[in-house]
Amino acid sequence: MPGSFNGHGYHLFQAMRFTVEEINNSTALLPNITLGYELYDVCSESSNVYATLRVLALQGTGHIDMQRDLRNHSSKLVAIIGPDNTDHAVTTAALLGPFLMPLVSYEASSVTLSAKRKFPSFLRTIPSDRHQVEVMVRLLQSFGWVWISLIGSYGDYGQLGIQALEELATPRGICVAFKDVVPFSAQVVFFRSVVLANLTGKVWIASEDWAISTYITNVPGIRGIGTVLGVAIQQKHVPGLKEFEESYVRAVTAAPSTCPEGSWCSTNQLCRECHAFTALSMPTLGAFSMSAAHNVYAAVYAVARGLHQLLGCSSETCSRGPVYPWQVLQQIYKVNFLLHKKTVAFDDNGDPLGYYDIIAWDWNGPEWTFEVIGSASLSPVHLDINKTKIRWHGKNTQVPASVCARDCLAGHHRVVVGSHHCCFECMPCEAGTFLNTSGSAPASKAIGAPASKAIGAPAPKEELHTCQPCGTEEWAPEGSTACFARTVEFLAWHEPISLVLLAANTLLLLLLVGTAGLFAWHLHTPVVRSAGGRLCFLMLGSLVAGSCSFYCFFGEPTVPTCLLRQTLFSLGFAIFLSCLTIRSFQLVIIFKFSTKVPTLYHTWAKNHGAGLFVTVSSTVHLLICLTWLAVWTPRPTREYQRFPHLVILECTEVNSVGFLVAFAHNIVLSISTFVCSYLGKELPENYNEAKCVTFSLLLNFVSWIAFFTVSSIYQGIYLPAVNVLAGLTTLSGGFSGYFLPKCYVILFRPELNNTEHFQASIQDYTRRCGTT
Repeated sequence: MPGSFNGHGYHLFQAMRFTVEEINNSTALLPNITLGYELYDVCSESSNVYATLRVLALQGTGHIDMQRDLRNHSSKLVAIIGPDNTDHAVTTAALLGPFLMPLVSYEASSVTLSAKRKFPSFLRTIPSDRHQVEVMVRLLQSFGWVWISLIGSYGDYGQLGIQALEELATPRGICVAFKDVVPFSAQVVFFRSVVLANLTGKVWIASEDWAISTYITNVPGIRGIGTVLGVAIQQKHVPGLKEFEESYVRAVTAAPSTCPEGSWCSTNQLCRECHAFTALSMPTLGAFSMSAAHNVYAAVYAVARGLHQLLGCSSETCSRGPVYPWQVLQQIYKVNFLLHKKTVAFDDNGDPLGYYDIIAWDWNGPEWTFEVIGSASLSPVHLDINKTKIRWHGKNTQVPASVCARDCLAGHHRVVVGSHHCCFECMPCEAGTFLNTSGSAPASKAIGAPASKAIGAPAPKEELHTCQPCGTEEWAPEGSTACFARTVEFLAWHEPISLVLLAANTLLLLLLVGTAGLFAWHLHTPVVRSAGGRLCFLMLGSLVAGSCSFYCFFGEPTVPTCLLRQTLFSLGFAIFLSCLTIRSFQLVIIFKFSTKVPTLYHTWAKNHGAGLFVTVSSTVHLLICLTWLAVWTPRPTREYQRFPHLVILECTEVNSVGFLVAFAHNIVLSISTFVCSYLGKELPENYNEAKCVTFSLLLNFVSWIAFFTVSSIYQGIYLPAVNVLAGLTTLSGGFSGYFLPKCYVILFRPELNNTEHFQASIQDYTRRCGTT
């Protein structure tokens, strides 16, 4: 504050003096060289610029000689230590850069200053904010905090710090609920306003600038703001500094008289008028100032080591000659030495290699203190925190939560609500997808903000999870955390329904073979001849082929079974219908048109019309089936869409164009059969097959209508069984309607299987026709 004494700056001033005297008293470092120094109070930007221009001025003059080659610029100083904040350091580094004058800062930590193109001569002994921001984000992540507020001070340190923290935190799943900058005029009163606003129970993440600052902890009521964690410069000690300050006060107090104006008052440049405090009123050298003092200590030693290397110093002497700042800068970049067991070195950006301490404020006693709860190594950043040392605010002393939305249940994913991905609703994963980690975070206590040069507040990156699809061979119910293997299913041979159908089909085959044998035995009897004679064997053979196709519907589908099962049945049934149609048509021709249109009858008989029709019709259907197999080839396939938990093994012929064309051809043959049999409904009783054919065709239509109805509403593993059942019904109907009545006569009514009976039936038909 204006008019107040800056105790922290005082300790840094004394650290500078102490270090220079320590080096000058050393016999190992710069043995015959005495370092000198000038100290400037840069409490304002104008005084900062003035001091910078003063050190650039030629020795013994008050002006700066702007030469063509600025590397040959000669001034009374070869390096500058400071200044103490980013704003001043940016100005100073920009002015010194063209002259390559080394500027080693002990408190300016902004990432901006690492840009060597803009600030080629800038180095520092305090870690860059680039590392500090990374440490703060890692700290937020370690406690699961993803919903934060950012508050920084006016100026490059606070504003750039907020920007860097947001840019790093956002991709890691941390959402910034609020951010702002405390105006310069309000920085002194910020935490007083926090206390007056009764903003309690928060978690604050402090940057190194105020993490262990006693200025903040002296604000009345500050202990009630909540838990304060912070990133602090690693605690280091400058041996002898405290005693040096005390001896300085004693020397000033014992001085015999006031120094004349403009005079130098001893080798230590002590002047009684400069200080009015005594040993009792001397500002306390606390941990915060001691850490900063160590940075000053290291900065001066780095410059001295650079000079030592540049001057080629031995154990006794150093060579003398002109020394240019750019030469010193080169050597400072090369230094690497131990300073009381602490390494001093710089990387290519002029940043130091070091550590941070992670601290927590402690108000358990009457006075404020802090406890180191962990550390953070740099390059790469790694945190090591003992969380058991933290005393959280609140009654249950549990880690506070800082999130916008509650954790999702297992198997649920986040649906973002609003502009922040930390604010979401939980929705169960859809069937067929899974999420094996919980969705995210609980909304709870808001996170606080740092003051002054503050950067930060809590919450960790948590990647936004989405439901992952299961593999093709896997499935998952809604809201699942894992996928499960699908069950592979097909119509197996051992299924109960399969056994029943196989038994029925085998019985039908036996009946067909038995009927063929019976008809062969009675081939020349009137019943067999009236049924078609040798044509019956083609009809029975076609039914046998259709029946054999049903064995291809059972077991795991293969290429041969897929090729045969529908096409063999369709072809067999088409041949049967062709024979049945032509048999009915031929009876109509013989009884109704042989006498009325004898020419038509003789032409039909002479050209073997019956055989030609069967051959043509069967050939057409065979071509349809071959085209079906060639163009719409039935293949074994794995069906995944019908049931989420099943893989159905099937053939691809259902509803293909080839299947529909073949089926349509059989429908046309069925209608033709029905029409021809209907035309012969008045034929002699032994030749009248209208009722039996109508019955068989009715079964055919009903069975396939039932099949297509079932297939439209059911697509499970038993659909092939329904197909077999429809086919069995069709073949059984055809066999029963046409062959069973004839088998009955042959076996049980042999008296009707003679020529006299058939002739009597024909005579009766002729009499009725003549009467008509």
